[in-house]
Amino acid sequence: MKLILLSTADFFVEEDTIINALFEEGLDLLHLRKPNSEPVFSERLLTLLPEQWHNRIVVHEHFYLKEEFNLRGIHLNEKNPEPPANYSGQLSRSCHSLQELATLRTGMDYVFLSPIFDSITYPDRHSAYTEQQLHDATRAGLIDRKVMAAGGINSETLPMLADYGFGGAVVLGDLWTRFNIHSGLDYKEVIAHFRKLRKAAG
Repeated sequence: MKLILLSTADFFVEEDTIINALFEEGLDLLHLRKPNSEPVFSERLLTLLPEQWHNRIVVHEHFYLKEEFNLRGIHLNEKNPEPPANYSGQLSRSCHSLQELATLRTGMDYVFLSPIFDSITYPDRHSAYTEQQLHDATRAGLIDRKVMAAGGINSETLPMLADYGFGGAVVLGDLWTRFNIHSGLDYKEVIAHFRKLRKAAG
């Protein structure tokens, strides 16, 4: 399964160093999501990342960055539901229900479906689906290799996703909670845990 990392909402000093190290460890895709931020900060981060990784980065806002830095694609959500006019390139989208998945997946290269498990980052967000609902969605062809599971993804829940037919998983809290973005310098635990996630993803 693919492993997709969602960035923290905030920028921090060691961010480019950690992202570069994770790509070197085999990270498939980085989704750059910095809600309500000024685009200049995203530009700076992208400038600090080696160009060899740019085609593995997808942006959630400031869509012009896709062309400016030759990025992989753009990601649509409730806040930004439509691509720019005349956009051509990879498209992905967030879905928060099976009904949304059925409606919004058309024309997408892949979609996020959440929350599959109880969220690590947002304690008030609980799993929205039963095992039976997920299995039924797989049998109906709704969940397939183009659907990425999000919400509560860790080394224990990752192996369950293959049974549902997901093509990958979106990691956020399980990785970033292992580094203090305000005062941390040593990110060895982040890298070690990412290796554990890669192994669990198979």
